Amino acid sequence: MSTDFLSKVYQARNPDETRALYDEWSGSYDAEIAANGYVTPTRCAAALAQFCDDLTAPILDFGCGTGLSGAALSKNGFTQIDGVDVSPDMLKTAQAKKAYRNLRLVTAGEDPIKTPGDYSAISAVGVIGAGAAPVSTFDLLINGLAQGGKMVLSFNDHTLEDPDYEGRITAWTDCGAARLLFREHGPHLPGINMSSTVYVIEKA
Repeated sequence: MSTDFLSKVYQARNPDETRALYDEWSGSYDAEIAANGYVTPTRCAAALAQFCDDLTAPILDFGCGTGLSGAALSKNGFTQIDGVDVSPDMLKTAQAKKAYRNLRLVTAGEDPIKTPGDYSAISAVGVIGAGAAPVSTFDLLINGLAQGGKMVLSFNDHTLEDPDYEGRITAWTDCGAARLLFREHGPHLPGINMSSTVYVIEKA
């Protein structure tokens, strides 16, 4: 199984280049990462489900890609999942998984939440980090949660090399604006010996 896309994905790119890469990758994405043992969506969905009292409340799957994260959320009991992504071709693949209530194309940097509090939970699996959305996206998403809302996200090993990413979580929790409910470092893509840390954050 080729890993050409995996070798490119963590390189710095502008938003148009990122969208083009994921459009091109959409047809082989699921197979390539499955061949490398991709487990972060399953880890994130299970972690988030532990802390959500109402799994029927709407949840936003930010950067849903081909829908692997939405499928994992559905398997863990979430029933009203909306997905957004910058890649139209990825969204076509996600649609076929039938895990989503709605799917919507967004542009890089666009606020996907029309009214703060629309979603009781947000999932951002492998979306913020090296070669993907900037660290400021964390602020954008958590600001869209109502008090008590939960967000699950993951940072892979490449992202964790930059202290700004975990530092952004710490900045929110140290001032009391958010609480860290869960943090676990574990497998991400075992086939290429990469791990990730999964976090569940509650907005205070």
